Amino acid sequence: MAVKAAMDGWWRARREAARRDAGMTTSEYAVGTIAAAGFAAVLYKIVTSGAVSGALESVIGKALDAPF
Repeated sequence: MAVKAAMDGWWRARREAARRDAGMTTSEYAVGTIAAAGFAAVLYKIVTSGAVSGALESVIGKALDAPF
């Protein structure tokens, strides 16, 4: 019976903690948005670089020239 009481107390504590922590704060949203924008900028620079652009053109060219 003591185990059940301990588990009930543990679940009650988890529910209360979940109610207190409803979601991200404004600062967390801001940091997440800035990080996503930075990642997008780096990814854009990589994809538009000469080496990656040439590789993509090569792959597409090979796919279009494939015999059927």
